[in-house]
Amino acid sequence: MRRDRIVPLIIAVALFMENMDSTVIATSLPAIATDIGANPLELKLAITSYLLSLAIFIPASGWTADRFGARTVFRAAIAVFMLGSIGCALSSSLTDFVIARIVQGMGGAMMTPVGRMVLVRSISKRELVNAMAWVTTPALIGPVLGPPVGGFITTYATWHWIFIINLPIGLLGIVLATRYIDDLRAETRERFDIFGMVLAGLGIAGVAFGLSVLGLNFLPWTVVVALVAGGVCFIAAYLVHARHTDNPALDLTLFRLPTFFASVTGGFIFRLGLGALPFLLPLMLQVGFGMTPFQSGMITFATALGAMGMKWATATILRRFGFRTILTSNAIISAAFLAVCAGFTATTPITIMVVLLLIGGFFRSLQFTSINTIAYAEVEHSRVSRATALVSVAQQLAVSAGVAVGALAVETTVRFKGTGILEASDFPPAFLVVAGISALSIFIFARLPSDAGAEMANRLPDPIDTIQPKAG
Repeated sequence: MRRDRIVPLIIAVALFMENMDSTVIATSLPAIATDIGANPLELKLAITSYLLSLAIFIPASGWTADRFGARTVFRAAIAVFMLGSIGCALSSSLTDFVIARIVQGMGGAMMTPVGRMVLVRSISKRELVNAMAWVTTPALIGPVLGPPVGGFITTYATWHWIFIINLPIGLLGIVLATRYIDDLRAETRERFDIFGMVLAGLGIAGVAFGLSVLGLNFLPWTVVVALVAGGVCFIAAYLVHARHTDNPALDLTLFRLPTFFASVTGGFIFRLGLGALPFLLPLMLQVGFGMTPFQSGMITFATALGAMGMKWATATILRRFGFRTILTSNAIISAAFLAVCAGFTATTPITIMVVLLLIGGFFRSLQFTSINTIAYAEVEHSRVSRATALVSVAQQLAVSAGVAVGALAVETTVRFKGTGILEASDFPPAFLVVAGISALSIFIFARLPSDAGAEMANRLPDPIDTIQPKAG
């Protein structure tokens, strides 16, 4: 297999393991809680501790890869994730399980940004769209495949296998990374901004954790507000610190690049809406329509099939229309297919649901791949590691905020009705709200230059620009 295909595949497998594992335990919490002597509410700490670990350690990923080598860090990240998986499977108490999830988060925090860094540095810009399509797919498939897989394993085996299956996948990833991934590292060593990492980590953790539990009635609202406000304060402190530091943990000067700015800010707004889909749809199907977790999982899996189908067409579409055209028009199309979910009822034929989700997944995959790729159009080779860390931070915050917005919209509808009972009719307003938010990203993408990412899209120059005036 060609190197420009095997490297993206290696990274995609590792990221799939991380993305699916972060959602697969959702349907297995009751069984795990019973087995280790905890209640399901307490076991929510396992999800939040993983999220916090991700948020804290992502800022260190870029410097770590530059200092110790991308291959070394990528393999180590997989190994740490596997170690955390073993710890989860062997846990006999809530404390054991939470600690193991923190270890998993440490590995996951390095896997995603370092994997992207390897991709950008190993693959030419003309091949990056195809390569990024492989890496984007796990992020789309994982959240929708996780719940049904977790439910299936828990029902027909034991919850321990949710974590044990990571071991052969991780070992294969380490072997393939050793053989095919170069040990890329920075030419010059820079001093690590430990103080900046602490400020950024605490800020991101506070905001991400606070937003992730907002509207879920998991913590008192005063605690949630304190977490978010505290996180914002730490982020503000980091912004002041970064202005007076030569090599900050998160390089905010990258936002001066138009394509990077559009990718991160526009992508944040787009994900803010779309990030609520894996949360809202299964909840509506199960609570609103009375489906089993496995039934709802099989329906939501249609979005993953659509995502996989787009992988083969993304490069051709971008070459034909360009990044700006696709990002602006497809933001509206993707938001429209998200809004369509507001029309689902208990009597809607499952075939109609599956077809609409399948098509919607197709367009969402195109948008995510385009957003992830255009981020690196103007990034210098020496700053790729910093860019991947910043992109990962923004994505983590967007997903957390998306779930918060979706949950808050549903809860607001329930309170407005005054019944206090969650019903199917409480979900349509939430879908319309998050769809509207995603559509707002068009105002960011429309500011891109018409030739943004032309090299990545393999677009030929406009013939008009190449005609030379005749002499005389």
